[in-house]
Amino acid sequence: MSLMVAPDNTPVWVNENRCKACDICVSVCPAGVLAMRPEAKSTLGAMIEIVALEDCIGCMECELTCPDFAIYVADKKEFKFAKLTDQAKARAKAIADNKYRVLGA
Repeated sequence: MSLMVAPDNTPVWVNENRCKACDICVSVCPAGVLAMRPEAKSTLGAMIEIVALEDCIGCMECELTCPDFAIYVADKKEFKFAKLTDQAKARAKAIADNKYRVLGA
């Protein structure tokens, strides 16, 4: 088994082939970095989307709660993560209030 390597300059990324669109990762993200986009080909009609890459705080909640090991967070030694801002908290609340869907979708 090989070690997962982060894409260059990327704090969080998803393996959509493993994701079953359960939205658990979206529900635990305190910074509103993740949301679900409509996806007709998906079993549940949605797929994870990274909507605010630059606001990832590196908390790893998404990676730790994903039942399918489909989401990954870069190592803190390799990436400088953002600080949690009021704007990011507000986006997270808005996404939760929108049933975890991409805002405006």
